[in-house]
Amino acid sequence: MISLQSDHVSKNHHKLSNSYTKEIEMNGHKPIYTLALASILAGALGGCADLRSSGTQNAVPDAQITADAEARLDQMTDLGPPGSVRVQTLANVVYLNGVVDGGLAKRNAEAIVRQVPGVQKVVDDIDVAHK
Repeated sequence: MISLQSDHVSKNHHKLSNSYTKEIEMNGHKPIYTLALASILAGALGGCADLRSSGTQNAVPDAQITADAEARLDQMTDLGPPGSVRVQTLANVVYLNGVVDGGLAKRNAEAIVRQVPGVQKVVDDIDVAHK
């Protein structure tokens, strides 16, 4: 009977030892998985970065782009009085809003703004008045 208990204890110890070993082996992989997940997330979140502050040292600030675009548009008499087309710039993308008298004036306004240094894209939301 003693030897049975000894075998039984030995078998239970072996089972415990195996489960403990498996747990250690599995826990040993957790830091690797954690590191891999952290690396993937860091790469993915890098795509969400604020691009306004990145770029070369010669990048034109949004405020400067807005001022240059407004100055050019205010010189265009076919758009109406100065300030008829509102300009907003965000991350080198210029947004145009307002009302002009014709389609040619609308296309000219967009073309003029595209020539402003630092502009990467123009979003034209200018309406044409129908008289």
